[in-house]
Amino acid sequence: MDIDDSPSAKDYMCGTLTYDGHNGVDFRIPSNGPQQNPVAVLAAADGKVLRVRDGLVDRPVKGDRRDAVSGQECGNGVVIEHAGNRETQYCHMAKGSILVKSGDTIRAGQALGSVGMSGLTEYPHLHFLLRREGKVIDPFGGIPRAGVCERSAENEWTEDVRARLAYVPRVVLNHGFSTEAITNELIEDGIAAQRPPTANAEALVAYVRTIGLKAGDSHTLAMRDPDGKVIAENRPAAIARNQAQTILFAGKKRSDRNWPRGTYTGTYTVDRSGETVLQHRFQLDLQ
Repeated sequence: MDIDDSPSAKDYMCGTLTYDGHNGVDFRIPSNGPQQNPVAVLAAADGKVLRVRDGLVDRPVKGDRRDAVSGQECGNGVVIEHAGNRETQYCHMAKGSILVKSGDTIRAGQALGSVGMSGLTEYPHLHFLLRREGKVIDPFGGIPRAGVCERSAENEWTEDVRARLAYVPRVVLNHGFSTEAITNELIEDGIAAQRPPTANAEALVAYVRTIGLKAGDSHTLAMRDPDGKVIAENRPAAIARNQAQTILFAGKKRSDRNWPRGTYTGTYTVDRSGETVLQHRFQLDLQ
């Protein structure tokens, strides 16, 4: 949630994992590929269903189609009333997946439906809102005090969930190996994951998709063969501005021989001010 009232944006840790005016918490799934099993949306607490909407199509909304979902930005969703004058709202759920109706009594952890892409969204995720006495509040309770951002006593999560939702400023969302240059669409549609390279592939490409890179970060992706030799590397210029998500890939075309069998390794590194702030390794076994 954006806790900054100005035209800029800050998350509850004064970080960049938000955008101006964002009023909830997004729970994203890695892709919307056909191999993706439905991901259940569970009620955050006991309560009573106040409102339900279903039937809106699941499809990403680009900038030129925003007017098509005006007034229905939440998409398919559920609103639940809880004790303590609280309400939770669950948005962008999958068409036809909602399992509850207005007036139903709900228990914490009960399935409400599935994550989807209905309403104003470009990727599959759950947009979760919390209201107290009719006012939207941040469940992380982030309140800047004397220039310091941290969780406050207002944090609404239970202790176990709070630990699982520990703040991570940068994270690798997707990684893998492909046979072609990678685009966001190939990852989002699950196509990249369905095309693992073989020993006779025309090209071998390692890729990552990362969330939360900051202006000034430097990132590198290196691909090593089974002997540990770097056979491809991509080291672009430092990030010029904060990024919601970033794709980086490094690849090499096959020679006249098949790729040697064995384990290929991708190593993704993010450095900032001479310090490594994120490193991620992944492997491909060619048999």
